[in-house]
Amino acid sequence: MMKRRPNILFLMDDQHRPDLFGYAGNDIVRTPNLDFLAQTGVVFRNAYTPYPQCIPARQAMMSGQLPKTCQCEEFGEDLVPGYETFSRLFSRYAYATVACGKLHHTGLDQMQGWTHRIGSEMHITPRHLPGKQEEEFKRYVRPKSETRWSIPKEIQRSGIGKARQVKEDEYTIQGALNFIEEYFNSPYYDKERVNQPLLLKVSLTQPHYPYTADEEKFNYYLNRVPLYLNQEVSSHPYLREKEIKVGVDVSEREIRRCVAAYYSMIETVDEHFGTILNALEYVGQNLDDWIIIYTCDHGEMLGEHGVWMKQKFYEASARVPLIIRWPKEFEGNITRYENVNLCDLFATLCDLAELPIPEGLDSRSLVPLLKNHDVNWRNETISQYQGKYLMIKWDDLKYQYYGEDLPEVLFDLKKDSSECIDYINDSKYQDILKKFRKRRAELGFGPDADPDYKNAGY
Repeated sequence: MMKRRPNILFLMDDQHRPDLFGYAGNDIVRTPNLDFLAQTGVVFRNAYTPYPQCIPARQAMMSGQLPKTCQCEEFGEDLVPGYETFSRLFSRYAYATVACGKLHHTGLDQMQGWTHRIGSEMHITPRHLPGKQEEEFKRYVRPKSETRWSIPKEIQRSGIGKARQVKEDEYTIQGALNFIEEYFNSPYYDKERVNQPLLLKVSLTQPHYPYTADEEKFNYYLNRVPLYLNQEVSSHPYLREKEIKVGVDVSEREIRRCVAAYYSMIETVDEHFGTILNALEYVGQNLDDWIIIYTCDHGEMLGEHGVWMKQKFYEASARVPLIIRWPKEFEGNITRYENVNLCDLFATLCDLAELPIPEGLDSRSLVPLLKNHDVNWRNETISQYQGKYLMIKWDDLKYQYYGEDLPEVLFDLKKDSSECIDYINDSKYQDILKKFRKRRAELGFGPDADPDYKNAGY
């Protein structure tokens, strides 16, 4: 008799710095539920996003392919309808694939393989509407300056409040709770599906801006949070973009209020995830039977290096938290330091559930690392931005390409974890730079880009 496939809980949030957790050494932020997962699961210390911005990062993760491979290279682009995602593959093997909350699909295929979606985030943007009348839409287009705040304004408007995404996350959690009760208990109609495997994703928008918080949490953090002040700003034209000068653009007090709200939202996210874990236990589920994954799409600079938001290959923006827990199959309280990527989750999930891994992915199974097997791991991770910027990280070396009009950058995190020293012109690194540039071409970037690029070649 075939053994039952495992249930999977996939927890995700948005714009969460990889260092703002208790388990990561931050003794101010309160994240007991995520700390529990880390203490009983495997933490990947060097996990990276394939794209340091929401939409392409999420589509790359779902497809198990880098942005160039899945053709989601700019914000707003979506996977073409019917594209293979891990949720679509799992649904073909009788998994109930249920997504609660943010997926950030903006195209016609709002399900992308999920058989059930819950939340308020489903919408199709005009760019994806077939046969749209351009002239009609132009009548209603508002300039971005009217609809998107500047970074200084985002900081200045932070504080006590309840912005849209806070309400959306509450909606998501309530929907997830309703689903869990019906799926496992079905108290009114006896239609419980306890024996059918479940892939349940609970995806929150916090701690993405606007940064607003409830009063209790905000007051707790206001005089405790550390601030990135007097930062050394890069001379690189792109890395210094989104620089905010304290005392010029915003005041130190406004920075403090913003960071306090951000910490508060992180605690709120942790509470929400704890609510889901408790709900599963309430309906009789043993969490040790479940594969539980927690991650995020990208980070937040929060003033480090003098800049804010994401879109950078700095650690605070491109590195992401990643925890995988399944006590019945592998030990917990383990930290792995190999370079891995959100794209690797597709193959990993398939491997854990004993499902076939499709060909053509930019995805490597993390199972050998989870089970602490000896493995010749290719210690590489890749991130891309806007179809023209590229990061390749090998071991502690992080190479960055910004097109032919901007200089390359090379960080050595072993020598300088603060990423303040650029080693691109250091003679000691010239041999490895040749190898990075060769790999860059293989990945379809640069003046000698492979015209026949298909995938990363894993």
